[in-house]
Amino acid sequence: MLDLIDELSPVQGAPAIAPEWEDPARYWPRLSAATGHLPAPVGVIDREALRYNAMDLLVRAGGLPIRVASKSVRVRAVLDAVLKLPGFRGILAFTLEEALWLAETHDDIMLGYPTVDRAGLERLFSDEQAAQRITLMVDDLVHLDLIDSVAGPTSRPEIRVAIDVDASWRSSLLGHIGVRRSALFTPGEVAGFARKVVARPGFRLVGLQMYDAQIAGQGDDAGADAPLIRVVQARSRNELRERRAAIVAAVGAIAPLEILNGGGTGSLEFTGSDESLTEASAGSGLLGGHLFDGYRSFRPAPASAFAFDVVRRPAADIATVLGGGWIASGPALASRQPRPVWPEGLRTLGREAAGEVQTPLQGPAATSLGVGDRVWFRHAKSGEPAERIERYHLVSGEQVIDELPTYRGEGKAFL
Repeated sequence: MLDLIDELSPVQGAPAIAPEWEDPARYWPRLSAATGHLPAPVGVIDREALRYNAMDLLVRAGGLPIRVASKSVRVRAVLDAVLKLPGFRGILAFTLEEALWLAETHDDIMLGYPTVDRAGLERLFSDEQAAQRITLMVDDLVHLDLIDSVAGPTSRPEIRVAIDVDASWRSSLLGHIGVRRSALFTPGEVAGFARKVVARPGFRLVGLQMYDAQIAGQGDDAGADAPLIRVVQARSRNELRERRAAIVAAVGAIAPLEILNGGGTGSLEFTGSDESLTEASAGSGLLGGHLFDGYRSFRPAPASAFAFDVVRRPAADIATVLGGGWIASGPALASRQPRPVWPEGLRTLGREAAGEVQTPLQGPAATSLGVGDRVWFRHAKSGEPAERIERYHLVSGEQVIDELPTYRGEGKAFL
């Protein structure tokens, strides 16, 4: 397999001239030419676009190390290559089973979510190396109780844990703004829980995580709500910066912390400027889903995409492709659906949207599409295509230069 790190060298960085993907009439036909011999569905990663995105994330983080969110990649070759670049450090995994698998070759893995996987915990307890490499996420004493119920502190290795803290904004007017994660919010609540963790034998508190979904996962440059979103995000940033600093100080007085993690692809500038943090998280920005087209501060390259073939024409202005419904997590809105991008001028039907087996497409370009023609889509986030295909085809120029197995292609389906 091609060593991607040679192709993601930071020496070249971002292109000095306008990159090719800014001209759809050049970019998408090139991908079609490179993959025309392959049967659909075809998933691709463009080598140069991936390099651009990796460098752009580092610049946006302002020197703060980036922990790679694996759920938004799900391709080990990409994880391995990115983590060889100076500035990327560690993996944010999404299940314990995945973390155990990745710990065979990586030494710094933190779960982004709590686990109740008893079988996985038994494997963790029996593997001294994995126990040193993996940090579990907790935000409730029941998580510690469950771990102890699988094996008591005297019959297992010391377990590394980090505390997940609610980074949402609690507005007096709008209420809860953000995702529902941890119940721990105030410095006092987090410090009180930290004391209980430190007091429990068999656990070592090593970190904190605070994910600001209302900033990182919400575009501020599109739609009628954009002005309101910008106001909400500005106030949320101000509140979070102050509260996070207080939380870090309070917990730091209780235990020495190795990991102070925050942010996501959409909030790297804010996260990188927060002196209370030791690292940021990002994943989706590497492959560049269309969800990030609605941000003012950055625009990632469409480094990955997938194509389907037209299989029938139910009407003169409709072309139907086989497949298409690779939906991202979140509310079932248009923003979570894959977006047809080439040929230009295609849209899904309001009453059908992207279907699991077929997707009718309408628009000016649909009238000229014939059976067997290829249509390119962009994913919304980044992880969802990898759960549907066994490999990405790595493209450089007009050639496929390698095949990169997804988790699914390696026989893994973690969630």
